[in-house]
Amino acid sequence: MNSSPLIMLVKVLCNLYLFVVLLRLVLQLTRADFYNPVSQGIVKATSPFVLPLRKIIPSIGRLDTATLVLAFVVQLLTVFLVVFLQNAAMPPVGYAIYTVAGTLYHLLDLYFWAMLISVILSWVAPGASHPGALLVGQITAPLYRLCQRFIPPLGGLDLSPIFIFLAISFLKQVLAPYSI
Repeated sequence: MNSSPLIMLVKVLCNLYLFVVLLRLVLQLTRADFYNPVSQGIVKATSPFVLPLRKIIPSIGRLDTATLVLAFVVQLLTVFLVVFLQNAAMPPVGYAIYTVAGTLYHLLDLYFWAMLISVILSWVAPGASHPGALLVGQITAPLYRLCQRFIPPLGGLDLSPIFIFLAISFLKQVLAPYSI
């Protein structure tokens, strides 16, 4: 697929905002510290779109459906713009598939990078008190706990990141053809 610089720019900008929206969703699901300065920046960047949606779309339990809908809308807009800029056509079902699969792909990508940062921080600065490091720890802790129920740490060696990376990589490979 030949990509023009304009298409690349649209994809980068839209995917960057989608990353921030998904980060807000993950922070809410993991009940991360919202008084953290990084969390406050994420909330401020997404609130202009999330707050009006909350008036229309109620939350379901801990799931902020307004933020989830915003993530889908941003991904749908990305797919639409890329298809439009390529002078191509896609059936409505194709838009739905690319929107859902692309959003899941980017969510997995977010967790991949969070896991990578977490592993590097555990080597370089264990117990770091930087606001970003604390948020990464809060985001990845549920994944570690889930994996450690099946694969407990062996002495001082925790193998759960390896299996989490494998699972994320496998799922990303499945979704890769549908991500834009």
